Amino acid sequence: MGSQRQGTKKRARDWVRVLAQYREPDEARSWFEIAVTLGPFLALWALAWVSLDGPRIATLALASLLGLFLMRLFALQHDCGHAALFRDRRVNDWVGRVLGVLTLSPYTTWRKMHATHHENAGNLDGDFMGDLIVLTVERFRALGPWGRLGYRIYRNPIFILAVSPALLFYVLYRIPVGLMSHRRYWASCMINNAVLLAILGAMVWARGWEPVLWIFLPSTMVGATAGVWIFYCQHQWDGAQFDFGDDWQVHEAALHGSSQLILPGWMRWFTANFPIHHVHHLYARIPCYRLPEVVRDHPELEPMNKITIGQSLRGLNLALWDPEARRLVSFAEAKHLPTPA
Repeated sequence: MGSQRQGTKKRARDWVRVLAQYREPDEARSWFEIAVTLGPFLALWALAWVSLDGPRIATLALASLLGLFLMRLFALQHDCGHAALFRDRRVNDWVGRVLGVLTLSPYTTWRKMHATHHENAGNLDGDFMGDLIVLTVERFRALGPWGRLGYRIYRNPIFILAVSPALLFYVLYRIPVGLMSHRRYWASCMINNAVLLAILGAMVWARGWEPVLWIFLPSTMVGATAGVWIFYCQHQWDGAQFDFGDDWQVHEAALHGSSQLILPGWMRWFTANFPIHHVHHLYARIPCYRLPEVVRDHPELEPMNKITIGQSLRGLNLALWDPEARRLVSFAEAKHLPTPA
């Protein structure tokens, strides 16, 4: 694997010491970021509740906006999981637990799954827990008919954007999938479930099923779908890098296997700079609000791995890794690739 790619002269691991200078959070800023996200979120919930007396289109519009705030709350919870928002790990964890109720993400369980993602991203022989499975063309061909069908469904754009968000947040996050033998992860999921059920029960008691059907479900689906799309295109695009275990190196995979999604300013705010993902993966302890500072101070990092929204959507058709061409390919492209002797 080459040490110089896409305009950066430093080796990936050489950046770690540089980026460590940005790890210290400004705790007043961290609380501010939470306040300007959580405050409007709660206010919008109140407005949406009142709007139930009016046309449903107004309620759905407010629920859609709530979904964007949920995505930002998830990004802040994500920073807590990396111990990035506050110096005290306990403060990170308790803030993360509270936000995890709103984002339907049991914090302790999610944190473990996400740590596994960081430890294995781009590794074709790694643990895909909490990550999207990527098969090589050869491994896909070696599957039986039902295995190939299952993988085709799993990697279908409709499944990724229309089915997997609900499956992930409403079903799979309710139990510690992949961590079933650990009490702490069961506790994380069950406590999250219990608090959620209490909140939903209070809604139903106060006003029947209307707030659940017209506010809770639409807002969480918008937030989940937007979040799944962002997460998908951060490691799955035409230019992403994958390696087998013997050749895989965590810093190289972080820097060269993570994209920068180009978004308008308002969307960058709702994603909390999460699309500056190559910097985040290389040094996850950097608070989200300091990521733009990094690329501003280090111009070598600014142009790396950039993709547009259109390129990210076209990347939904890329499903298999071609080790010879060193790129992701679609199922249609894979049909025309030669079978190894």
